[in-house]
Amino acid sequence: MPDGDLLHRFLFESLPIRGHLVRLDASWRAAIEHQDYPRAVSDILGQAMAASVLMAGSLKFEGRLSLQVEGAGPLRLLLAQCTHRHSIRGVARCSAGPVQVHGAAELFGRGQIAVTIEQEGLADSYQGVVPLDRPELSACLEQYFERSEQLPSRLMLVSTPLRSAGLLLQRVATGDTEAQSMTDDAWRRIGLLAATLSATELLELPCGELLRQVFPEDDIRLFTGTPVWFQCSCSRERVAGILQSLGEDELQALLRERDDVEVRCEFCNRAWRFDAVDVKGLFSMGSSPGMRPGLH
Repeated sequence: MPDGDLLHRFLFESLPIRGHLVRLDASWRAAIEHQDYPRAVSDILGQAMAASVLMAGSLKFEGRLSLQVEGAGPLRLLLAQCTHRHSIRGVARCSAGPVQVHGAAELFGRGQIAVTIEQEGLADSYQGVVPLDRPELSACLEQYFERSEQLPSRLMLVSTPLRSAGLLLQRVATGDTEAQSMTDDAWRRIGLLAATLSATELLELPCGELLRQVFPEDDIRLFTGTPVWFQCSCSRERVAGILQSLGEDELQALLRERDDVEVRCEFCNRAWRFDAVDVKGLFSMGSSPGMRPGLH
């Protein structure tokens, strides 16, 4: 498939409109290869991961962007994360049993979307929250851009078990009030053209061909794609810190029931195991977490 695992930026040369286009192939499959999500859940997670890349690509920051959706429906929690280097990961938690519903509104029920930006080296993070009150994730995120960023946006998302893709269009402020009416007309025209894009075209057409086909009358500058890849940030040291926070008595109680304490990462399904010697080392004076290599 063309343009896999790449984030492309593009500009309309004669209009104050910019865009981003992403296709996730190996990175998306790596994110779900150890999971057994129902198809409806997998599809919405893929859309969210594509959206997180598009949103991170549209911002200037160093750190991590998290897109989190919580609700009271069959899909209780969804989390998609993308760093400024475009490494991604994601996870979903759903109720037991088959999931028959489709679309964000049916999957989550009453809920909300939170977009959090954590900057490297800064203690405070930025967070914008919008209600999950529209039928599709793309429409809810358009609302987020409108309310939290004051940035008119159009967003198209699609996902299959093999590939996830997304297109983000944003209107850029110019400050030219005399040209406002012309810009309004152009933005409406671009939005109507973008709405003609099919899921198959978004998934399969090469980026340059897609833009020429959807916007045939516009001069568009397409920039070289930036790689996107799956990466989990779990480590033995991080897990050791979590175990230390539980306390030695709690861990010793667990060890009396089994040979070791196992913590499995929800993102990559890697298992980190700590036996009795490891646990004792966690609470020895002067010890540091993760002295022994992990088994996974």
